[in-house]
Parts: sequence; C-alpha cells; structure tokens
Amino acid sequence: MDNLKVRFLNLKIICYYTGCIIIGIALLMVIPLVTSLVSSEWNPVLDFLISIAITTIAGLLLLIIGRETRENKIFVQWKHGFIVAALSWIILMVLSAIPYKLSGHNNSLLDSCFDVMSGFTTTGLVLTQDLDHISLGLNMWRHILTFVGGQGMVVLALSFLVKENSGAYKLYVGEAKDIGLVPNVKGTARIIWKISMVYLIAGTSALWINGMLIGLEPIPAFFHGLFMFASSWSTGGFAPNTQNIMYYHSFSYEIVTLVFFLLGSLNFGIHYTIWQGNKKEIIKNIETQSFMITVFLSSVFLVIALSKIYPDSISVFRRIVYNVLSAHTTTGLGNIYARQFALEWGDFGILIMIIAMLIGGSACSTAGGFKGLRVGVIFKSIVSDVRKLLSSERNMRIYKYHHIKDYVLEDGAVKSSALIIICYIVTFTIGTALGTYYGYSFVDSAFEAASVTGNVGLSIGVTSMSMPSVMKVYYIIVMYLGRLEFLSVFALIGYLLGGIKRLCLKIRES
Repeated sequence: MDNLKVRFLNLKIICYYTGCIIIGIALLMVIPLVTSLVSSEWNPVLDFLISIAITTIAGLLLLIIGRETRENKIFVQWKHGFIVAALSWIILMVLSAIPYKLSGHNNSLLDSCFDVMSGFTTTGLVLTQDLDHISLGLNMWRHILTFVGGQGMVVLALSFLVKENSGAYKLYVGEAKDIGLVPNVKGTARIIWKISMVYLIAGTSALWINGMLIGLEPIPAFFHGLFMFASSWSTGGFAPNTQNIMYYHSFSYEIVTLVFFLLGSLNFGIHYTIWQGNKKEIIKNIETQSFMITVFLSSVFLVIALSKIYPDSISVFRRIVYNVLSAHTTTGLGNIYARQFALEWGDFGILIMIIAMLIGGSACSTAGGFKGLRVGVIFKSIVSDVRKLLSSERNMRIYKYHHIKDYVLEDGAVKSSALIIICYIVTFTIGTALGTYYGYSFVDSAFEAASVTGNVGLSIGVTSMSMPSVMKVYYIIVMYLGRLEFLSVFALIGYLLGGIKRLCLKIRES
C-alpha cells in the first residue's frame, strides 16, 4: 500500500508541474490570437480560440490532479524534474500542433507535430505547405515556438508560473540546462529571459531598420525583423518565407542575422559573465576556444575546396562562411538552395558540413549538437593523458579546464561527455541507415540525419511532405532526443517501463 501511495504521489508531482508548463503555452497562444485579430484573419482567430480552449482544459486537469503537490509543498526529486521536462515536451507538441492542423497548410497531424517539434527544438526543418501564404498569426506562432523552445518551456514556467523554489533546480536541469547564474535557480531562469528580451529588442530593431533600407514597407519589415531575429537568436532556422534568408537578397541582412545567431549559440553563462564586466571569459572559456578552432578549420577547408565555384571574396563569405557558421551554430538559415549542397559542394563539402552540424554550439545555449564544451573536455583529456604518459611517475599534476570558473578535469566529466557524444553518433547512424533504406543516397541521408541530430535545420532535399511517415516519426524522436540531450527522455522511458512492469506483475498475481 505504501508503494502505491508513493507512485500516486510521484504521478501528482509530475502532473502538477506539467500542467503549469501547459498553462504557460496556452497563455502564449494569446499572442498569435491577438495578431490575427489585428490583421483581420478570422479563420486563424477561430483556430487559436479552439487551441487555447483545448490546451487550457488539458493544463487545468493536470493541475487539479496534482493540486496536493502545491498544497503540501511536496519535495521534488531528480526523477521528477527529468520526467516533467520529457513528458511536457511530448504533450506540448500535440497541443501546439492544433493551430497548424486547423490552418489547412499541413496534410496531417503528423506533419503538424513534425513542424512543432522542429520549432521547439530549434531545428528549423519545415513540412508546412505554401509558407508564402500562411496567415500572420500562424507565422507568429511558428516563431514563438522556436523562440520559447530555445530558452526552454521549463525555464519559462520557472520564471513566471511556478512559485515554489523547492526542487526547481531538478526541473531546470531536466531541460538540459545546468548553469547557475545566481544561487537561486528561479533567478537564473529569469536572467536567461532578461538576456533574451534585451537581445529581442536590439535584434528586431536592427533587422526592422535593415528591412526598410532594402525596400520592405515599415509594418512588413517589423514582422520580418521580429521573425528572423527569433530564428537567429534561438538558432532555429525558421523563416516567414519559402526561400528562407534568400528572400531578402541582402548581404547586410545576412550579416545582422549572423551576428545574432553567433550570440545565440553562446552559453547563457558567458553572456551573463560578460555583462558583469568579465570580458576575458569569451577568450578563456574552453567552449569558445573549441568553437573558434572548429569553425576556423571548417571554413578554411571549405574555402580551399570550393574556391573555384565562388571566385570572389564576397561570394566566398556569403555562400561558404555564412553556411558553415549557420551549420556550426545549428541555426539552419541557408542562402543557397538545398540541392546545391549535393550538386555543387560535393562529398567533401558535405562531410565538413556534417561534422560542423554534429559538433554544434555551446551547452546551456539555444544551440544543439554535441556542444563545444564536451568536445573541448574530451580533447583536453586526450592531451592530459598523453602528457601523463610522457611525464615522470612522480609528477602528480592536476589538469583543469575553464568554463565560467576553473574545474578539475575528472574522469566523471570525461565519461559523461563521451556518453552523450556516443548517443548522438548512434542516433545519427540510425538516421543515415533509415534514409538509405528508403532509397535516398548515402550522402543525402547522412546530411539530413546530421541536420536532425544536431537540431540544425539545413536540408539537402530529403525532408519533404512526401517523405515516408516512418522517417518523419524518427526525425521527430531524434529532434526531441537531441534537444533534451537524452537523459530526460531515458528517465521518462524508465518510468513508463517501470509502470508497465508493475502492471504485468499485478495481472500475473491476480
């Protein structure tokens, strides 16, 4: 009986915090609703009213089930944090897909869920049809999803909706964030949002002005600036038009987006430290060192390989360096057509892009991929092991690395970094094999699998409405795993399997 009470208590805790996050998404739906109202888009208004009603009811039901959690201030454990993060993303995917499906621009609920997960995970791959003619309200919703997904739904809930401090850190870490900017985790969550909002104002203003300078009318220029900033800062890759960044035909517009997706790929801890006056952190940090080295090498190799295709320096920067940076920061904004990667860049160019997409940006940022921190830690461990072999046995030197502060290079940190990288490689390998099974070339399959695994969003032409449903489902799973960095999802699977096992035992006993 005691075990049964514990299980019910765990369920109530999970329901309560998941309900809080769902209510947060319902409130966010008010923004595209108002946008559609102001734009006199009456069908989207109805779509969002229906979506808000369904989402609110779902959130309130979960809050009612878990109300004992708040009333009795029940302690949140690590498993609760991981499970809430993983479960809330699945539920939110379905609820957030309702406006997509009702809009008529998606052929199925699966396609709608694909685009929502692509937004939440800041991937940027798109199955929505006729982007050039979707409503302003739906476009607003697409970019809200990618902006909020970059910061994290749990971070949103901790900032504004969850009053309790008990166990908040477990919820925060469950969403693949572990940086503590201040001692209070709610304070950390709010600082993350403050940083993002400051950049939101600056970035939207810069792109708005730039948009008007290149010929857009003031109101369209504002919305384009807002949407493209959300995609850049969140390293999301969505764009309000089918042609992505190519729609603007502007070098200056590309430069502004490049600045903000580079900033978005940096650890929030680095932003906060620099804001506090420690500007040397950007040079000393192992993540930025790793990022600078891999970006430099990737760019140099591709410039050498593709110099005959892009003969002048402006073309080299716009077509090669921009796309390398977009891939490496896992942004996915592309200024060449999808098939140009296959037809012009060749196998070597695609290989470099695959490596860049898999490495990704910084930990505790809006970027995906292995993360520069893990690459840096593993490289540092290899160097330290070589030095230990070459040094005297009496020399017991302690090796450290700098990430906001100095850390001792311990075996635990190296093993955890290696484990996550292995998980990424396994999902990438399965994705590549699945693509080849369904008839896509090995190179195309590998490129698309790397883009999905790293939450990038660049496409070589595989992702489309006609793609097999099995691949769509697998890509959704991979985007989800990559964004939450596996551990939260593993915790949820373990919790569900444990429940199924107990159910089977009860059936046998009866």
